[in-house]
Amino acid sequence: MSNKSSHDSDVSFIKALAELLRENDLTELQVKRDYGENDSLNVRVSRQTQTVVQATTPAPAAAPSAPAAPATPATPASPASTGNDDPASHPGAVTSPMVGTVYMAPEPGAAPFVRTGATVSEGDTLLIIEAMKTMNHIPAPRAGTVKRILVEDGGPVEFGAPLVIIE
Repeated sequence: MSNKSSHDSDVSFIKALAELLRENDLTELQVKRDYGENDSLNVRVSRQTQTVVQATTPAPAAAPSAPAAPATPATPASPASTGNDDPASHPGAVTSPMVGTVYMAPEPGAAPFVRTGATVSEGDTLLIIEAMKTMNHIPAPRAGTVKRILVEDGGPVEFGAPLVIIE
């Protein structure tokens, strides 16, 4: 019976880890518990996040024009506007779901995932954000053409910062 109670304890522990993952908006968590010699539990809990925040975080900076621009197609100047050139308010902006370091290629010296002008399909990897030694692939939320890349390889990125613009 002690094996069953150990199993129940492990299930409760894993549920607590999943709750921590959700509450702290993490994408991955890995823990190893050593119970004794040749007896351990190694748990990795992860989730795919494809949530894309579009112009919600930086909205106060461009509040007067941001809500009206996407809703009215009669304003052709809004996507290529030079007066209000806030990439975060662009309707095609893909924003960062986390804080971390940006990598444009799968490994140093390799070809980048995307270039300006490239056509992408929904789910294609745009770039990688490293957060806490974990490589998080950032997928394209929709199909389209990469119009601008707003981050540099190896550079830092904040939560909600615009990464690329896809139209």
